[in-house]
Amino acid sequence: MENRIVIGLTGQIACGKGVIKKYLMESHAASDYRFSSILRDLLTRLHLETSRENLQHISTALRHQFGEDLLAHAMAEDIKNDSRPFMVIDGIRRLADIKFLKAIPGFKLIRIVANEKLRHQRVNTRNENPGDDKKTFADFLEDQQMETEIQIPEVMATADYEIINEGTFAELEKNVDDIVADIKKHTK
Repeated sequence: MENRIVIGLTGQIACGKGVIKKYLMESHAASDYRFSSILRDLLTRLHLETSRENLQHISTALRHQFGEDLLAHAMAEDIKNDSRPFMVIDGIRRLADIKFLKAIPGFKLIRIVANEKLRHQRVNTRNENPGDDKKTFADFLEDQQMETEIQIPEVMATADYEIINEGTFAELEKNVDDIVADIKKHTK
């Protein structure tokens, strides 16, 4: 499909990927894709807790058994079958994923950056996974060293755009809108 936009979001834990994805869905009618959705579906189906640790373990096991680009391949097939002109992919963490996704026509990668103290505070406040509200700063820093997290800085280095997410929602929305406008300008 020509002139379609596929935005990938990458960044470390609690940098704001989910907030940006939600904004793109609400303001630009973007389809929603998230790498961890596949993993959450599997954990739910297996009646296992959807903790950060279980997400990391199942991701590692699947990729080890079926290849590093397994989830990117599944994501690309879903995108290929999506007829909407605007899509957003949240949670790109591995070089194998980005290499595969960059081959999708209309794909652009945005890295989201925020300082560690702010991201730790966000983890505690949003409590997305069981126990996140009790994570110490040391626990938070340790989580960033997990196998599923260590390639994120390398993936971020391949981004087409950057957003520093340490300000207000209005500033964040303006940054997103400016990037979308630039992408649209170059896809015509």
